[in-house]
This record gives sequence, C-alpha cells and structure tokens, in this order.
Amino acid sequence: MLKIYRFTCAPLLLRRSLSQTNSNSAGHNKWSKIKQKKGIMDAHKGAIYGKISRDVALAVHNGGSTDPALNLQLAAVLKRAKEQNVPRDNIERALAKAKSAGGRVGETSTYEALAHNSVGLVIECLTDNANRTIHSIREVLTDHNARFTPVKYMFMRRGFVKIALKTCASEEEWIEKIIDTALENGAEDFERVTSSSGSTEIELECQPNTLAKVTEALGTLSECELLESQLIYKPIESSDASNDIENKISHLVEDLEANEDTLRVWTSLDA
Repeated sequence: MLKIYRFTCAPLLLRRSLSQTNSNSAGHNKWSKIKQKKGIMDAHKGAIYGKISRDVALAVHNGGSTDPALNLQLAAVLKRAKEQNVPRDNIERALAKAKSAGGRVGETSTYEALAHNSVGLVIECLTDNANRTIHSIREVLTDHNARFTPVKYMFMRRGFVKIALKTCASEEEWIEKIIDTALENGAEDFERVTSSSGSTEIELECQPNTLAKVTEALGTLSECELLESQLIYKPIESSDASNDIENKISHLVEDLEANEDTLRVWTSLDA
C-alpha cells in the first residue's frame, strides 16, 4: 500500500536582531566631563575665596580695624572681593574670625620649619585655638618631610607695600610721583611689575618701623590703589634647589595655605 507523506511548510519566523548600544554611555561621558569641569571651577573659586578670607584677616590684623574707612588695606581687599564675586557670607565669616568676641584681633602665631633638610619656612597664622593650629600645621609638615625647627636666621624682616597704578595717559609721570612719594616717606627699594591682567603694579620695601608711614602716604594719592601692606620675611640669601624640590615645596605651601588658620607662608626659595 502506497503511503503518501505530506509535508507542510511552517513559516519560518526570523527573530530580528537588534543592535543595542548603551544609551547611558554618551550621556554618562558628557556628565562626567561636566562634573570634571565643575570640579575644576569649584576648586578655582575655593582658592579665590580662601585667599580673600586670608587677605581680610591679614588686613584686619595689620590695620587693627574692621572698618574699611579706617583701614585702607581692608578697603582694598573688600573692593577686590567684590570684583571677584566673593559671596558676602564668606566676607562676614572672615571678618568675624579675624577678631575675638571683644572686638580685638585674634592671636597671631608664627611657626618655623625646615623642609627636605634645606628649605626654610615661616608660617604665620591667625587663630582662636593655638593647640588646634599647631597640631594641624605639624600634620601637614610631617606629610611633606618637614619639621618644626628655628629658621628665622635665614630671613630678614621687611615692610612690603604693593600698589596698582590706575589707567591714565601719563603713566610714567604718575609712576615717578608715586615712587618719589614712597622714597620721601621711608621706602628703600621698589620694583615695577606687570600683573596677570596686564596692569602696572609697583612693589616697595621699607624698614618695618616705616611701613605705616609709607602706606599712609601712598594711600593719599589718587593715581594708585593700595593692594597690600604687610610685614614680610624676606630670605637673606637666594637658595638653589632642584626642580623636584621646588615642586615639593610648592605642594607643601599649597597644603599649608589650605589650612583655615594660615595667613601667609614664606620660604627661603622666595628670594
């Protein structure tokens, strides 16, 4: 008996293969770049705010007043803070920190240290808790192969004033007038420099006991704006150091200045 086999053809269903890419990849990369850029901007702002806060504290410490009408250096710092869009809260905190509850300027402490057995550092701080400050400074020094030890013999004490020349047509005449005024009131040396913004600045040095006189005389001139007026530690001799040591000292200074109590750091490499 003949058997007949029937074959039925079922339709072949082809599963469509979808090529899938990570939909979050592009967005993630973009967001990472945004976060990275924001982090850099925040760090830059933080550095500006930190410097302004230190400058406010230093101006109050040097000028003895939180009233900008009575303290020319503080007035200059507050003007610069406004130009750099530093929040008012930051300024008020800096002013509050610079004085005690009784209205007096906080305690100033100066620490000496030696880094990598060759570079001297003088660290000036303004604090309401000396034990806390010395502990935090010691931690930073230890992390950077540095230690507390006397090094002031490497430095001389000097008065330092920095002014910015206001834009004018007769710049050279104004500079001559400014320098003559400074020299007549006790300045001993000066240097003309160009700021990062391209404006002309003049840095002057004097004996510590004539700093107030030089500052007051320059503050009366309409041709210039006072930027800084402070006592500094200037290296007596220039120090030769390798690029590696210079980089390490730079990082050490950055970490010291990141401490909220630090006002200024001088090194024997600054000459």
